Amino acid sequence: MSMAVIGMMAGMALGFAGYFGGFGAFLLVAALGAIGFVAGRFLEGDLELGDFFRTRGDDRRR
Repeated sequence: MSMAVIGMMAGMALGFAGYFGGFGAFLLVAALGAIGFVAGRFLEGDLELGDFFRTRGDDRRR
């Protein structure tokens, strides 16, 4: 499935949540989607836990 189709489905889900559930439901769906995205990237190996806790001045790159 292409990234455009995935983006369209995410946008439609947010639109339905906002229309039927109000702004609170919109925020909940957006937050859960962001958490799911980060968890998916972490499980695929694209992210490491240290990426979130590294300081700005840390120059350790691989």
